[in-house]
Amino acid sequence: MASTAAVPFWRSAGMTYITYSNICANLVRNCLKEPYKSEAINREKVHFSVSKWADGKPQKPTIRSDTPEA
Repeated sequence: MASTAAVPFWRSAGMTYITYSNICANLVRNCLKEPYKSEAINREKVHFSVSKWADGKPQKPTIRSDTPEA
């Protein structure tokens, strides 16, 4: 039987740690002054490739670039 007293507040709020961490990171980035703010926002961008598989072989990959909403 687990006690609810030891539950972190982000878990009791219904969040995962990743969600909580992303919220905190966005708050810190928004508090920075220039030029540090723009540098931090540029590091936040994510680039990745996606390959679909057919008959056990990868198809041509597509490059994706997801940037968070402002």
